[in-house]
Amino acid sequence: MKILITGGTGFVGTQLIARLIRDSHEVTTLTRSLKSVKMTSPGVSYLEGDPTRKGPWQQSIQDQDAVINLAGASIFSRWTDEHKKAIRESRIHTTQNIVEAIPSSPNKPFTLFSTSAVGYYGFCGDEELTEESPPGNDFLARIAVEWEEEASKACKKGARVVITRFGIVLGEKGGAFGQMIPLFKKFMGGPIGSGTQWFSWIYIKDLAEAIVFLINHPEVSGPVNFCSPNPVRNRDLAKALGKVLHRPSFIPAPGFMVKLVLGEFGSVLLKGQRVIPRKLLEKGFVFTYPDIHLALQNIVGLST
Repeated sequence: MKILITGGTGFVGTQLIARLIRDSHEVTTLTRSLKSVKMTSPGVSYLEGDPTRKGPWQQSIQDQDAVINLAGASIFSRWTDEHKKAIRESRIHTTQNIVEAIPSSPNKPFTLFSTSAVGYYGFCGDEELTEESPPGNDFLARIAVEWEEEASKACKKGARVVITRFGIVLGEKGGAFGQMIPLFKKFMGGPIGSGTQWFSWIYIKDLAEAIVFLINHPEVSGPVNFCSPNPVRNRDLAKALGKVLHRPSFIPAPGFMVKLVLGEFGSVLLKGQRVIPRKLLEKGFVFTYPDIHLALQNIVGLST
């Protein structure tokens, strides 16, 4: 397949592209500047363009079989009004521009994989959440709802739309653990707040395999939860990470300090969601790293 990827130079994008190349897919990566491309790989071409703005890059979508949209400003920072605006606009404008460029009534199957997040569900305590669960009403949930609505407009053009709701992505070259592992190595790691909040996660290798799985299962559309079937409480995550790093994991980050440092974003870390990947499991997808201990052992082994 010919696949265009936005956000392809980031943590998820680079590892996903490597997996797609293994299956001989032709990948085009949209980048804001060709000068920023440090390495090239066989089977990957690069296209210059800003996905948040209309431009000549949109024409390339006409020749593709699929678009995987990973673009969006990071949520992992303090949410000033300016950054909240960037979080929203980077997602909404990019998706609008992609959908606008998709040919109407294409003469061949076309798929849009549009990233969303488990933040769609809001904060629901211990309730197990599946793709059928309703959305929440906090900032991230409202963004996710709007984001998904824009992507779903591609259905009117005859495209297949898959909404990939990511949990927290873990991996050895970035993601959440890029910040957590150094703290634990310095004997500063531990649970956040009460530690009872749920942490819905997915190992980067399983995420990439799940995308490939859905490419090969064109009957699947709509929202799909991308997270391990075994979410963990934050305190158990800290304990598991401390164990594989041979470091203590009992030094908590008090909730009031998290809110003081991160503001509104602190609520995301202090509350969390308990999300289950029902669609992937029902279609027969097998997670290679369903257990947090196994995933962490692999991450730490590759990071050291």
